[in-house]
Amino acid sequence: MFDDVTVTTLTQAGWFPGRSISIDLWVAQLRDEGVEVHAAATAFLTEFGGLSVVYRGPGISRARESFALDPEECVGEGDRFLEWSQDLGRQIVPVGSLSDGRFFLGLDEGSELYSVEAFVKTFGPMPVAMDRLVLGGMPEAVDETVAGR
Repeated sequence: MFDDVTVTTLTQAGWFPGRSISIDLWVAQLRDEGVEVHAAATAFLTEFGGLSVVYRGPGISRARESFALDPEECVGEGDRFLEWSQDLGRQIVPVGSLSDGRFFLGLDEGSELYSVEAFVKTFGPMPVAMDRLVLGGMPEAVDETVAGR
């Protein structure tokens, strides 16, 4: 499913195959911001939610950076995710942060993982997205003409 380095990195952060945690608190927090958590985000957060990877160093096409798969990192940013979701025609749910909070992470209903800021870039669909995130693969720009920005 994942590259061996990704498995090792995630395992060291507390992940294991079949991991399942309660996400009720996050679902309630996101709902308070007007964000509904779809099935793909539910599955993602149930398996990976709460994991944090602290790393800096060379990657495949960008530096490997710390990330936290915790929607609480995105509290107060619900409107940003709602606006991008509307602009892109995808329901992007906040799932965490990248680079010590410089960027937010979101997941759409097709399990595509995004870096979200004043722009949106995609790491691609899961499980490829997790390898790119962990191994330092450059996310690709989402066509902003589609987004109307």
